[in-house]
Amino acid sequence: MLTVIRWVFGITFWVLVGAVFHYTLPQVDIVRVTDTYEKRQDIGENAWFWAQADIGTDGTLANRDVFFIQTRRAKGDVMVYRNEDTGWSWPPYFKFDTSNLQAEAADARSTADAPQYYAVKHYGWRNEFFTIFPNAISLRPVEGPDASKGIPYLNIFILALFGAVVYGIWVRWRRFRMARIDPTLEAIEDDFAEKSGAVTRWLGTWRKK
Repeated sequence: MLTVIRWVFGITFWVLVGAVFHYTLPQVDIVRVTDTYEKRQDIGENAWFWAQADIGTDGTLANRDVFFIQTRRAKGDVMVYRNEDTGWSWPPYFKFDTSNLQAEAADARSTADAPQYYAVKHYGWRNEFFTIFPNAISLRPVEGPDASKGIPYLNIFILALFGAVVYGIWVRWRRFRMARIDPTLEAIEDDFAEKSGAVTRWLGTWRKK
């Protein structure tokens, strides 16, 4: 039973770690910008998935104006991005140019008859049910819908660094367990077995009588 609990805990932990990385690390989409707009947005139970108001404005309001960028991906499906500052908060993209990015996106609009494709770097998820939008970080023109998204060097570096830290912690924990915890548990088991044997022998003397 204890082994099953450990497995469940371990799987749950690593699923959560994977979800955090998948949400936080930057991703790139090749898209065609179809429209940009600004909308008054109520920030409620899904506040975790919103960044903050522009730096220098009141970010404590329950609702505020948020920039959005409407796009259509190269494969034809629609994707809507929010455009918010991250400032000095998490995730650490240090984004302060929301208005500039919105102006770039407005200038990048094109039609299906004369498409112009752009690479949108963003983080986050899109979920219609919970009204969650990925946050656009940057926008750059590309040659076409089949343009390369580039090699995610930053993601590779962060994941490699995280793996090295986890491995280092695991090695030290394994050494500590083998040197301190395992001998203690073995001593407790031996002591318990010895005492159990003594009790069994004592009970045996009563049975003989």
